[in-house]
Amino acid sequence: MKNFHPTGNCPIRDILCRLGDKWSMLVLITLNANGTMRFSDIQKTISDISQRMLTVTLRTLETDGLVSRTVYAEVPPRVEYQLTETGKTLIPHIENLVGWALEHMTVIFESREKAGQPCG
Repeated sequence: MKNFHPTGNCPIRDILCRLGDKWSMLVLITLNANGTMRFSDIQKTISDISQRMLTVTLRTLETDGLVSRTVYAEVPPRVEYQLTETGKTLIPHIENLVGWALEHMTVIFESREKAGQPCG
């Protein structure tokens, strides 16, 4: 029997915790679709993300080695974000998950409504 320990020894739990938040996958998909982007452009693309949450999400993705941050010594300073090579290897998996969600969303939404838990 496989065990999934909550003690930090479970890589599945650890990675899903980081990527399964509300914003990480959207930021990764945005960077994949648009290439190198400035902070303000990412925020415009994901219009409902707050500045604070985008900052936290980008820092987390950078810490995990999925996004790189480049600061240019200009006035005013220019900061750009892009996917790392490791981040790029994650994109096909996210795209598969998105495809699965699109394929099954009608059935899932119908099941939720039957259970009295409409989407939204």
